[in-house]
Amino acid sequence: SFCDSSDLEVEEKATDCHTSPSHLDANTQEKREQIINNGFLKKIVHDTGAQACNRRGLMPPHISQIYDELFVIHHKLQRESSAQQEYALQLQKQERCLTEREALLFKHEAALARIRSVEEEVHTKFGVIKEQHEAEVKQLTEALREITKENRRLKMSFDSLKEINSSLRKQLSDVTELNKKLECQARKVQARLENLQRKHEFSMVRKSDDLCQVMKQRKPMKQEKVVATSKTAKLPLNSQVYELLTCLMDWISDQYLSKIKTQEEREDTHKPMITQSSKNSCTLERCMKLLPMATEQLQWMPYVNPKLHMPVIKFIYWSLRQLDTDIQQATVRSTMRRLGEDIFKGILSKGNPYSSSEQSAESKSKSAAFFRSSCMPVRFLSTLIVLKTVTQVDYLAQAFDSLCVDLKTNEGKALFLEYQCVPVVLSHLKVSSRGLLSSAFDAFLQMTMESGSLQPFLEACSSESFFQTCSVLLRSSKLDIPVLEKLCVILQKLSRIKSNKKMFELFALHQMIQELHRTVNPDHAFLCINLNSILLNLGLLRSSSLASSLSTSH
Repeated sequence: SFCDSSDLEVEEKATDCHTSPSHLDANTQEKREQIINNGFLKKIVHDTGAQACNRRGLMPPHISQIYDELFVIHHKLQRESSAQQEYALQLQKQERCLTEREALLFKHEAALARIRSVEEEVHTKFGVIKEQHEAEVKQLTEALREITKENRRLKMSFDSLKEINSSLRKQLSDVTELNKKLECQARKVQARLENLQRKHEFSMVRKSDDLCQVMKQRKPMKQEKVVATSKTAKLPLNSQVYELLTCLMDWISDQYLSKIKTQEEREDTHKPMITQSSKNSCTLERCMKLLPMATEQLQWMPYVNPKLHMPVIKFIYWSLRQLDTDIQQATVRSTMRRLGEDIFKGILSKGNPYSSSEQSAESKSKSAAFFRSSCMPVRFLSTLIVLKTVTQVDYLAQAFDSLCVDLKTNEGKALFLEYQCVPVVLSHLKVSSRGLLSSAFDAFLQMTMESGSLQPFLEACSSESFFQTCSVLLRSSKLDIPVLEKLCVILQKLSRIKSNKKMFELFALHQMIQELHRTVNPDHAFLCINLNSILLNLGLLRSSSLASSLSTSH
């Protein structure tokens, strides 16, 4: 029975060895360890049983031989089972690796699917962008064709204008030659006239005896006329008429003419000149009519109260300001020239026209000094009138000197702002009048001194006309360094105002200043500092470069 039991155990071990590989795939590691432990225990029991049987001599020899063979087979099966268990472990590890790789493959497939969808989307968008680009290229090509056609038209019109200009130049040369011929004829006529005057004087000398007799006969008649005129001169004169007229002039100047000029300067400069002229044609006509009469009244100023001079001068000044852009200004040039000379030289009269001849001979001479007046408002306005009307360089130089002296005081600066003098001085900032450029800039530099009038002055200079004049001056190559330095000082003050950056860009002043900054001689330190400051205020230069330039200039 013991042998039978051992045979059954061997069979069970064989069956366990055959079935163990199939269960390894499904069971866990703990079951494998239990199977190995059971087989090890059975082997120990079997070995002890066999040894006991052999010791007792109970088993026959052929059975023991069979048992030994079975025991060898059992060892082989155990080795194979252990090898299969190791193989099963390796398979399990490979299975885990394969599952992980499969998961990675699934992830890669999902990513590829997303990439394919994005690629399709990109292709569609690229097609849309390509269509838009082709449409834009087509549109720009058509616009380029239109611009090319327009350029051709402009070139043709420019050629036609060039031909017209050449013909006008030819006409001008012909007219100049004709003018020279007429001048020669005028000289001959003048000489002929002088000869005729001499001949007339000689004939008058010959007839002097007869004239003396005739004058003696007419002398009583003249005395009667003198008595009549003296009677008319002794008529009572209403002195309040002048006060009334001057009050009206003061009223019109302050409340109407000055405000019209201020509104015109604030209006849009891009409006057509026709609308502006039609709007103020009535005012211009009235000023042109009243200006000669006001000029005539200057002869009577020595005989009236000096306090009444200011309203008349103020009215004349504002009337002249209305004629700044008048096309018919040429018709009153003679009046303006006479007005400027009278204001500059003053009026000197002897005697009183309203008194008798005896009283006028005894009375002292009276004068009205306008340009050389001790009253600053009268002198200031007279200086502005001289700058508006006179063309002689020596008169203008004296006027600018007087203006600079008055602008050293706060009262003079206030008058400069009150009477809006920027356009008056700006009209003399021309390259052609090089002798007056420095004096005109001196007047502006007096206004740029630190005072309460600085900011209003800079606002008055922040106009298109001022920046256009500066642009013309900077384009000229005939400017001296001192004049250029004065101009840059004013531009440096204006560049501090942020709204003026558009003006600098509109007239390309920033480009000219950059070019001047690049080409100027470093020895002119003051000019270099002002140019650097302008570019820094305009945001075209860094503060570090300014500091370095200052250090190099020092």
